[in-house]
Amino acid sequence: MSVDTQHFAGTDQYIATESLKLAVKAARALQKPLLVKGEPGTGKTLLAEQVAQSLGLELKTWHIKSTTKAQQGLYEYDAVSRLRDSQLGDDRVYDIKNYIKPGKLWEAFTSEERCVLLIDEIDKADIEFPNDLLHELDKMSFYVYETGETITATQRPIVIITSNNEKELPDAFLRRCFFHYIEFPDEATMRDIIDVHFSKISATLVNEALQIFFKLRQIPGLKKPPSTSELIDWLSLLMADDMPEDVLRNHDKSKAIPPLYGALIKNEQDVQLLERLAFMSRR
Repeated sequence: MSVDTQHFAGTDQYIATESLKLAVKAARALQKPLLVKGEPGTGKTLLAEQVAQSLGLELKTWHIKSTTKAQQGLYEYDAVSRLRDSQLGDDRVYDIKNYIKPGKLWEAFTSEERCVLLIDEIDKADIEFPNDLLHELDKMSFYVYETGETITATQRPIVIITSNNEKELPDAFLRRCFFHYIEFPDEATMRDIIDVHFSKISATLVNEALQIFFKLRQIPGLKKPPSTSELIDWLSLLMADDMPEDVLRNHDKSKAIPPLYGALIKNEQDVQLLERLAFMSRR
C-alpha cells in the first residue's frame, strides 16, 4: 500500500503545535492509528476534520456511544428485514448482500481514494470494544461471514482515534497506536487560537478575558475547569451586539465569579465553590 508524502501543518482554522504536527507525521509513517487524548474542548475531534481538509481527503466519522458495538463499524446484517421479505415473497431474499449494511470501517477500506477515518470518543464504549477492533485496524481487513468475502483496504486510511480518558484502554490496543496527548494551550498559543476565531477583537478585551480565564482554571477543587471551546463561546458573548461593552471592563476583579459565567462554568458545584470564594474574599 502506498503512503502519500503530504504533511499536516495546521490550517487557518486550527492552530497545531509542533509536537502535534510531528505526531500526525509519525503515525502516518508507521501506518498506525493516531490515538489522541486531552481535556474536552482541546480540539481532538477538530484535528481529524482539519487533517482531512488540509490534505484534501474525505473524512469519515464514527461517533462512539456507550451502546456502540465494534461489529457496527464493520457491517450489520439485517436478518429481520430478510425474514420479513421472505414472508412477503420478495426476490431480494435470494441475495444476502441486500441485507448487509457497511459500517464506517468498510466505507473507509473500500474508498477509491485515501480518506481520514475518525473514531471519536472510543472510551465511551464497552471496555472490550477496542480489543474487538485489534485485527481490523492492524491488518486493515476483515471477513464477512454471511457472504464469505474479505474486505481489505485498497488505500490505507489515516485513522485518528480520540479519547477523553473516561476509562483505561487495553494495553494490546495501545501497542497498535501512536499516542499523543494534547496539552492545554499556554497563553501564547491561546492568543493565536483567539486570533483565528476573532479577527477584530480588542487587545484589552483579550488581556482581561485571559486573565480571568486562566485564574479560573487554577482554582483548586474546580470540578470542570473551562476549556478552549468555552473560552471562545465566552468571548463571542462578550463581543455580542446586545451585550454591554463594559461588562468585563467594570467587573470587580476581587469576585471569583466572572460575568456571563454560564459560558465557562458548567455545573452547580463549581458555581457554589466560586460563590464561597467570593464570600470569603468579601469578609
